Amino acid sequence: MASNDIILEEIRQPEKSRSIHSATQSVADHARGQVYDSEARTPTAVSHAGSANSSATVIASTAFPEGGYGWTIVAVCSSIMFFSVGATYSWGVIQARLAADNLGPNSTLAFIGSISASWIALGAIVSGRLIRLIGSRNAGVLACFLLGLGQVLSGFSSRSVGGLFVTNGIVTGVGTCIGFMLCSTLPSQYFRTKRGTATGYIFAGAGAGGAVLSISINQLIARIGVPWTFRILGFSIWALPMPACLFLKDRMRMNTPAIEWNLFRDPKFVLLLIGSGIGTFPLFVPPFFIPLYAGSLGLSDTVGSLLLATFNLSSGLGRLGFGYLCDVLGPITSLTFALLLSALSLLAIWPVSNSLAPLVVFIILDGLGNGGFFSTVPSVVGHVYGPNRMTGVLGMVLSAWAAGYILGSPVAGWLLEMYGGSDAGISAYRPAMYYAGSLSLGAAGFVSGMRWLEAPRLLAFA
Repeated sequence: MASNDIILEEIRQPEKSRSIHSATQSVADHARGQVYDSEARTPTAVSHAGSANSSATVIASTAFPEGGYGWTIVAVCSSIMFFSVGATYSWGVIQARLAADNLGPNSTLAFIGSISASWIALGAIVSGRLIRLIGSRNAGVLACFLLGLGQVLSGFSSRSVGGLFVTNGIVTGVGTCIGFMLCSTLPSQYFRTKRGTATGYIFAGAGAGGAVLSISINQLIARIGVPWTFRILGFSIWALPMPACLFLKDRMRMNTPAIEWNLFRDPKFVLLLIGSGIGTFPLFVPPFFIPLYAGSLGLSDTVGSLLLATFNLSSGLGRLGFGYLCDVLGPITSLTFALLLSALSLLAIWPVSNSLAPLVVFIILDGLGNGGFFSTVPSVVGHVYGPNRMTGVLGMVLSAWAAGYILGSPVAGWLLEMYGGSDAGISAYRPAMYYAGSLSLGAAGFVSGMRWLEAPRLLAFA
């Protein structure tokens, strides 16, 4: 009878069964593992002796509150994403002003924004290891300190392309990387059935930040100039999210390897690695080029910043909506839909957006898909590999995003310049549009393959 109950439970709650089974097996097979108590700050070794008690300890440590203090974690992480990823999505406003001031070509200025975002991938594995070493609270404070420092220093190097590469590209980028890894993994310690929704709320903070900061940065630049805009942004980070990080708390810290080499023999992991890696190339093309495209249509800088704010607001709604879909349809299915929506908007709508109305339609649809990509990938990793392995596995996945982050928008900038630049009219943008849309479509194909391997049935939760 007990055996039948276990089988039924595996059918009803496959993820829960896998989590409990892997936790129990990790006690029996991996005596070197350690479970960290966040309050005691000391490791408790798990050994073969007293395997029943050890199993209970591991399973208890991975029980999910599904709320409670977890919503405090969500609020703090959302504030970090507001200023980190939100500022990255607002770079297009600063880029347009720097280009107007002839600081450098669009491809070079877009590269600065890409370098900052690329640190999410370049430093993912190291950041994951750092978070496990010093704890989420200290990691959050460090991330916000670096984010603020990079913006303040950018205020003193706003007339130097090389200086901006260091201050806004590297210093701010490292802070963004630590904050992104922290906010992507910590909620999985508090949520299972609501994991997608919780992650969606956190990543919606990035979309809201991009919307608010796009308008705020544009107004600040017009009134006080670029240097003081950078400084005010940095002081705001030190005053708001950095103190909030003191409320962060780990429920458990597993001593898992930074790189699991055996995952490269897992077809599902390889497909996720390739699909999400390709999917990052087009991510920053629209937000970096919307203000420029608006100018090519004869629209004012104010309208351009409002359009970028609309994109970021739509991105926030997409992060929240697709996060909820993860809990309803499954995270892999939701990720596939997000990539298909981005591909549709880039290939079918943006190329014919020769006036404000179709451009707004494109911005809304692509923003939804763009935001959905970010909020679903952490849920995919947590769903397939469990919360205890999430930091290590997600770090490996994010590392594959480096090429897309570094080259995605600069390639679009080079294509734009090859066909005459922003002064050549909207037709000069079309090669960049088709480049971005085709990559989103290809990425959706790889993720669809992963979804089929996870659950071949069309209507299955996956």
